[in-house]
Amino acid sequence: MKKLTLSTLALIVSASTMGFTAHVSAAQSEQSPVSEQSDNVEQKFQAYVDKLRSEALDQGYTKDTLDRAFAKVKYYQRAVELDKNQPEFKLTLDTYLPRAVPDWKAQKAVEKYQEHKDLLDEIGKKYGVQPRFIVALWGIETNFGSYTGGFDVVSALTTLAFDGRREAFFKKQLWQALTIIQDGHIEPEQMKGSWAGAMGQTQFMPSSFMSYAIDYDGDGKKDIWNSYGDVFASAANYLSSVGWRDDVTWGRQVQLPEQFDTSLAGLDTKKRLAEWQKLGITRMDGSPLPQRDDIEASIVIPDDKEGRVYLAYANYDALMRWNRSHYFVAAVGYLSDRIRFPR
Repeated sequence: MKKLTLSTLALIVSASTMGFTAHVSAAQSEQSPVSEQSDNVEQKFQAYVDKLRSEALDQGYTKDTLDRAFAKVKYYQRAVELDKNQPEFKLTLDTYLPRAVPDWKAQKAVEKYQEHKDLLDEIGKKYGVQPRFIVALWGIETNFGSYTGGFDVVSALTTLAFDGRREAFFKKQLWQALTIIQDGHIEPEQMKGSWAGAMGQTQFMPSSFMSYAIDYDGDGKKDIWNSYGDVFASAANYLSSVGWRDDVTWGRQVQLPEQFDTSLAGLDTKKRLAEWQKLGITRMDGSPLPQRDDIEASIVIPDDKEGRVYLAYANYDALMRWNRSHYFVAAVGYLSDRIRFPR
């Protein structure tokens, strides 16, 4: 049975869907009892911030940028707890997907698709990404922008760098967050995100922002927090940059023959559809696979042979680049199918 950690679930499904929140507000954090130990942590944290500021000045960040970015920097004990403690949920795709993509979310996805259809079609054509996948990612990541996280990103990244468990990674993300601020894309007080620093309606880490964010509306800012054009184009640019194909779907659920060799499963094994057909793979209704010689695919078994099995196309691999969770990919793919074939 597939095991998912709480942190993985926080990435792949909105908090409202699962009935829990993956963050606490700054006010809630500040209500914790003050102890001698916490005072000591705060002192060490402030010393660490001073050290970071000095390093940042040496790297060329301006004093004005650093004054604004660190003006209200705080230590998030909750971010450290979430990073270290990841209780496990036992789920299968059959129990997970109805939670990740309930009927109300599928209906809302169709409504959002229609609401922004002209813009989505324009962006989809420009980047070669079917609009339904842009909407599906938007829906799974942040419930269509309604849940983007309430943590101050600079504080969250500084806290996790200070914690030391993954200091190099979070310092790199912090430098890039400072670059985003210095380049004028967002004011520090508006740079909100998850406890791990994933930002905006696309939940980009600062490194992803630097690589893929787009100023589609032409206002000089890559605003993945508030601009629909920038949000949709940034998501599409990411997918396009990691090998997306707009002439195929993401994958399809299939049936395995009784004696299927499970060593053939996994994204590292690619075969043409006709080859999988010869090995006994069929569509869910038992009919033959599509007859296309230009498609290679993998067999993915997220749980076990008794659970859902997917024939994964190139776009499945692209979605795995966004979030390396088969459950995440299945949720995005399923929601995209619900947009394409509304009930």
